[in-house]
Amino acid sequence: MPSQNDNGDQGGPWGRTPASDAEELIRQGQERLKQLIPNAGGAKGIILVAFLALAALGAWTAYYTVPSDSVAVVQRFGKYLKDVPPGLHFKLPLGIDEATVVPVKRQLKQEFGFSTPGSRDPYQTPRPRDEKRETQMVTGDLNAALVEWVVQYRISDPAKFLFEVREPSETLRYVSESVMREVVGDRTVDEVITIGRQEIETEALTKMQALSTKYAMGISIDQVQLKNINPPLPVQESFNEVNQAQQEKEKLINEARRDYNKVIPLAEGEKDQRIREADGYRLKRVNEAEGDVARFSALLAEYQKAPEVTRRRIYLETMEAVMPGIRSKIVIDEQARSILPLLNLDGQKGDRP
Repeated sequence: MPSQNDNGDQGGPWGRTPASDAEELIRQGQERLKQLIPNAGGAKGIILVAFLALAALGAWTAYYTVPSDSVAVVQRFGKYLKDVPPGLHFKLPLGIDEATVVPVKRQLKQEFGFSTPGSRDPYQTPRPRDEKRETQMVTGDLNAALVEWVVQYRISDPAKFLFEVREPSETLRYVSESVMREVVGDRTVDEVITIGRQEIETEALTKMQALSTKYAMGISIDQVQLKNINPPLPVQESFNEVNQAQQEKEKLINEARRDYNKVIPLAEGEKDQRIREADGYRLKRVNEAEGDVARFSALLAEYQKAPEVTRRRIYLETMEAVMPGIRSKIVIDEQARSILPLLNLDGQKGDRP
């Protein structure tokens, strides 16, 4: 169980001051009192020095400060008492109350398969002997893959985080590794390395959160992010060639789809235009035919009423339409027996050289 020293600072992953610092302060206080009280060598002097040292130690251990991104879990004689918000607080001194600072608003993370230099949380990076082992996984099609990922989480319940599970951060590492092996084992190596990364992250996040809630770890998983995913070194070159071929295939497919989308819509548009033109021409011919039928029917009705008048009117209307297009016109009497040819001297005159 995490503990706290007298001034409220923590050790372990969040920086706890060793107990020897308090002993050093007591020793320095005793030496100063001996200098201030020359006659402190007797029994009364020793008792006075001890009383003053105890009072100073009690005053020193009676207050503590909680950072703005944390809360303090207070224990009285080892039993959970309450959660304390950020700020300056007081507690019973001399180890009666212990306050453990837990960073509930800080986003923590754990790295698998790699480590970030300078991290102070011992559970953030894998142990050197586990770094390669964590990344080695078997996919659903019995291929090997080296998977690196990051889990980002927060402490949602400080009391559960401290008291329900022993070493909750280490337990989270085991849970994360187990879930990732399960999710990767349900997919092929192509899905793991290329197209299935988003699905793996989403499914792993859901399962990790479910197990964290089941084990009452007091942890909320924010994000699971896959980093580098590579095949084992002996087959990495061959796999890269296959991956390049697959990318080339996808490129050709995309180019074919681009050409298809360029040509087919144009042909569809031309087809629709031709169909509309044919429909318009059909409607025009049908309407003209219907108009001709209606005109002929009307003319027939008039002809039946007065055949001679109608015949003459049709003749005159026809001649009226034809005659303007004739350049030379010769009018003769219908009773004439012989016709003298007309020599058009005016027309021939203009044709001479």
